[in-house]
Amino acid sequence: MFSNGEKRIDEVFARLRNRREKGLITYIMAGDPELGTTERLAPLLAEAGADIIEIGVPFSDPLADGPVIQAASERALRNGVTIGKVLASMQTIRAHMQVPVILMTYYNPIYQYGIERFLDDANEVEVDGLLVPDLPLEESEFLRQQASNRGLAFIPFLAPTSSPTRIAATAMVAQGFIYCISVTGVTGPRDHLPISTAGFLGTVRRYTNKPLAVGFGVSGPEQARMVSAYADAVVVGSAITNILSRGNPSKLPLAQVTTFVRMLKEALMA
Repeated sequence: MFSNGEKRIDEVFARLRNRREKGLITYIMAGDPELGTTERLAPLLAEAGADIIEIGVPFSDPLADGPVIQAASERALRNGVTIGKVLASMQTIRAHMQVPVILMTYYNPIYQYGIERFLDDANEVEVDGLLVPDLPLEESEFLRQQASNRGLAFIPFLAPTSSPTRIAATAMVAQGFIYCISVTGVTGPRDHLPISTAGFLGTVRRYTNKPLAVGFGVSGPEQARMVSAYADAVVVGSAITNILSRGNPSKLPLAQVTTFVRMLKEALMA
């Protein structure tokens, strides 16, 4: 029995449009500092206002991630977190919330696990979509098609350096939404986002009606509000991971994280 994650994601953006508000996508690294925290935190993020939750799969060579996410990935790997354990933890997460969940994973863990086995297991635990930042569009057809056959949305990336040809090709195959990278480089909070972000999003918009979500650098409510003027959703990850990293496994600042997420969501409802 295949689920329909793309449909659930579409329903989220339809509700947001009806309410005239923008979406909040929150990122956390699975297993940072351990999977029990991830299982507790995901429902708390949903309660605090996250419309979609992105969960990272730890990997030893996360090329798209900056120092904050890299450190989180290293902590999770030291704790023995694997892609199989992340999928298993989804059963606990799903027992406590129904907000769409997207897995952000590099291609190597999927390949090592077995592509079709991974997709079957992801579908079984109600994963809604996939982000695979190191898989070029030209090489993604098999994974995209197999994911679509199982009702999982394959969400592509576009960067400010993407050519019109690449934007058009990406728009043709996009499912769920398009993840628009606000800056060239890696993930991480930034004091300022480029003024060119609005122009970049305007260019992408000419090629698609799919929702556009902006990530890589959104670090607080004010930035979220500014970006949301041009996008349908914002993605916040490193800023949340930073807050978590200030605690320790016996005393995690979960209340600070949920307060921060509420502030982000309030900024997107203004």
